[in-house]
Amino acid sequence: MRIHHVAGGLMMALALAGCQRTASMDSVNTQPNLTPLQAQPVGAVASSQLPDPTTSTTSQFPDKPTTDTAMATGTGDTAAAATALDVKKESMVGNWRVANGPSSCDMFLTLTNLGSGSRGGTRGCAGELTAMGSWEVAGKQVVLKDRDGNAIARLYKTADSRFDGSTNSGQPVSLSR
Repeated sequence: MRIHHVAGGLMMALALAGCQRTASMDSVNTQPNLTPLQAQPVGAVASSQLPDPTTSTTSQFPDKPTTDTAMATGTGDTAAAATALDVKKESMVGNWRVANGPSSCDMFLTLTNLGSGSRGGTRGCAGELTAMGSWEVAGKQVVLKDRDGNAIARLYKTADSRFDGSTNSGQPVSLSR
């Protein structure tokens, strides 16, 4: 019992000692020594009238796609879209070998929900496919998406265990087992 009183008293003394103000702390200047900045000269400012955007015949932006196949970048994709076979999401699950331009890599697809699609990923891929995080089936089209849910490639079923399409940049992509 006596040890508890000594320990308790010692702790109380330490706590009170921490609350005392010392003279040395009063002399510390907490305000930094700031000097105002001098104004700097500014170069000449030019001005001109911008063209009226409603009368311009050229635009820096491409036209909005009007269909799911509008993202197809080449005639091969358009032909693949026209002759595409039906796709069942469940048949896509598993490992795929990917031919992406001159390189090849692996892709795996699951049915685990991730945003508006299902979880997927790549191993050993280059370019846009390194960012793949999900996928979905939209009609006869398989859309590969990045981790933010943006489409990065579109493919169509061209044979029993084969899908062909392209990335957004126009790089050809094929999946096969």
